[in-house]
Amino acid sequence: MIRITELILPFDHDEDDLRLAVLKTLGIEECQLNSVAISRSSLDARKKHSIRRVYTLHIETADEKQVLEKHAKNRKISRAPETKYIVPILIRKIKRHRPLVIGTGPAGIFAGLVLAEAGCSPLLIDRGKPVSERTRDTYNFWKTRELNSESNVQFGEGGAGTFSDGKLQTRVRDKLNRDKKILQELVLAGAPEEILFKNKPHIGTAKLVKVVENLRKKIVELGGEYQFQSRVDDLILERDQIKGIKLQSGEEIRSDHVILAIGHSARDTFKMLSRRGVQLEAKPFSVGFRIEHPQTVIDQNQYGKQAGHPLLEAADYQLAHHSSLGRTVYSFCMCPGGLVIAASSGPGTVVTNGMSQYARNERNANSAIVAEVVPTDFKDKPLGGIEFQQRWEEKTFLLGGGNFNAPCQLVGDFLNGKPSSELGSVQPSYLPGITMTDLRGCLPVYVVSAIKEALPKFEKRIRGFTLEDAVLTGIETRTSSPVRILRGKDYQSISIRGLYPAGEGSGYAGGILSSAMDGIKAAEAMIQSINEEN
Repeated sequence: MIRITELILPFDHDEDDLRLAVLKTLGIEECQLNSVAISRSSLDARKKHSIRRVYTLHIETADEKQVLEKHAKNRKISRAPETKYIVPILIRKIKRHRPLVIGTGPAGIFAGLVLAEAGCSPLLIDRGKPVSERTRDTYNFWKTRELNSESNVQFGEGGAGTFSDGKLQTRVRDKLNRDKKILQELVLAGAPEEILFKNKPHIGTAKLVKVVENLRKKIVELGGEYQFQSRVDDLILERDQIKGIKLQSGEEIRSDHVILAIGHSARDTFKMLSRRGVQLEAKPFSVGFRIEHPQTVIDQNQYGKQAGHPLLEAADYQLAHHSSLGRTVYSFCMCPGGLVIAASSGPGTVVTNGMSQYARNERNANSAIVAEVVPTDFKDKPLGGIEFQQRWEEKTFLLGGGNFNAPCQLVGDFLNGKPSSELGSVQPSYLPGITMTDLRGCLPVYVVSAIKEALPKFEKRIRGFTLEDAVLTGIETRTSSPVRILRGKDYQSISIRGLYPAGEGSGYAGGILSSAMDGIKAAEAMIQSINEEN
């Protein structure tokens, strides 16, 4: 198969235009072209008067060798690379207890899938509920303010990414095609096929629910098993070796091989790990507010006169500013045509996040505008970041009225240092509800000051970003794990053998795709260890 890179066409081209461009690029006749498959597609809107699509294509021709020889000096034409992931092989049956996977977010699911494909018959354990039940609990919280602390945006099958934009981007380029394995499995489970080639693929919450269910079915068909509503409250250890886990019910499950994919919000589990001597360290993360603008403001800035064209999806943005205070402020988890959602996982706290459905057709665009915090901000204590999050989430809960309302402020008032008393033209999307106030009480002065400095800088990039009626909602604290569970090159905890920290909760990954890749790597390392033991 032949690969063509950097093939550029107008954004509104049709299939015939694409095929003709391939023929012209390769210098072949129609009868020589067998197939055209899109490997990657991105939108280039840097020149608003000339928005283009940029492609990488995989081509089958009647005489591949001749075509490649003809274009040997053209760096944009080459032989297509291998895209298949090779599942590791379990050489012998496991002598004793089967592997355990704690957590069924992206890392846990894909660790479980690879273990099941290798013949390990893993048991996947989650403190929360299956994804459909969890979804009902989450929507009920947004409607009634009744929070289930074990079944919510953070906890349950699918992980925190289920209630997000479902972005599948990562800067990691994997030579073993783990990223392609993940995308292919998601498509087989019901995700849109376009995620295989779009530069900024996303699935959306409603579609993710069905995808997660189908992935579970596949793991079970391969010999895996699930156990929900089973919080891990302790580890069973012999010296520095894991021997199993103890659940909140008192049940003990024995295993010498445990993947720990607990996510970034399992604060009670992090504390248990610390008590049991698992080596942890504090790590940087970011905190801030959600900002909402009319989606039309973002579209017009990014697309110009083409804004609203049916072939252009809701526009996004990515912004960053290194403040005079030494802290970088940046946009995070931007959700075009999305919603700001309540993401609390415990009583007496307010936490926000962003979510989009696949269509991205809500009236507002939102993103987190966050500033970095570092371990020295919480005295370098391993669990200091957790305490920091908890303290400010509780303050925000009280500022919102003590009923899970989120405190809210107009951007114009925030920049002018005065409380807001009423909304303007932009209607916030957060449920259960908002309380107009002054957000300066929600976060440390150094964070608020850095964000206040950054917003006018962002206005220079996107006209209307500091629209007076745009809305800030507090607070965003779960950008990444505040803790790193230290592990070696073999993916095992440096203090407990047989324990494999993985995914976002381990502190080594972030986002759906990179967390899933990390889970696969942990599973591969476990299979290698099992093979060596046998």
